[in-house]
Amino acid sequence: MSECRLHCLKIHNIGVTVGGKVLLENVDLHAHCGELTALIGRNGAGKSTLLKAILNEIRHTGSVEFSGHNGAPAKGKRPRIGYVPQSLALDRNSPATVYDMLQSLTGTYPVFLPRRRKTVEALTAHLERFHAAQLLDQPVGRLSGGELQRVLLAAATLPCPDLLILDEPVSGVDRNGLLEFYRVVEELKQTEDLVILIVSHDLEFVRRHADRVVLLDRTVQTVGTPDEVFAHTAFAAAFGGEGEHDGTDR
Repeated sequence: MSECRLHCLKIHNIGVTVGGKVLLENVDLHAHCGELTALIGRNGAGKSTLLKAILNEIRHTGSVEFSGHNGAPAKGKRPRIGYVPQSLALDRNSPATVYDMLQSLTGTYPVFLPRRRKTVEALTAHLERFHAAQLLDQPVGRLSGGELQRVLLAAATLPCPDLLILDEPVSGVDRNGLLEFYRVVEELKQTEDLVILIVSHDLEFVRRHADRVVLLDRTVQTVGTPDEVFAHTAFAAAFGGEGEHDGTDR
C-alpha cells in the first residue's frame, strides 16, 4: 500500500460475533489521509458492523488504530471522528433550525438567547463550504433529503475531524441532491487532511470518486483501485454481471 500524507486508519484482524453468528472475521485494511476509501459489498456483508466496530459501538476482537505515517499515534491523542448516518429520526414539526443544531453542537451559549453576530457569521461561512448557507434559518425537520445530508456533513466537520465516516449518506436523496453531496465530499478530499471512509451502494460514484475500494463479505475479499476491484472475480460474485455497469447493488 502507498504511504499516506500524514496519518491513516489501520484496522487489524477485526472480528465480530453476535449470538453465536460470525458477522466479521479477520478484517484488515488501511484507509489513508487524503484519500476517499469506499467500502462496498452485498447486503448483509458486514459493512455497517465494521463501522460500529471502528466507532467502538459494538464488542469486537482485533484493533483499530489511527497512526502517523511513521507508525506513531497520530497527534498523540485519540482521533476526532465525524460521522454522517444513513438517516436521522426527526420531528418534522420541530421549530429547531439549522442554526440551533449547529450552535448546540459547537458551543455552550444557549440557543434560546439572542444570537451573537460572530457566531452567525462563523456558522454561515462554514455552511457556505457545503452549499448550505441559505439553510441556516430553516427548520431541520423541513429540509429535503439532500439538504439534510449536507447540513449533517457540515455538522460532522465542525471542527474538521481526523476521520470522517459516511454511512450510505445519500440513501433516498434525489439526483440533484446526490450530485451536490458528492461534489462537497470531493472538495473536502482535496482541501482537508483527513481520512474519509464511505459505505456506498452507488457503484458509479465509487468508480468515479474513490481512490481505494474495499470489497467486504464478512472479511475483506479484495482491495485496490476501483478498476482493480471491479474487475475482480469477487466483485462479479457479489454483484453479478450487471452491477459493474449500472451502479446498482444486487
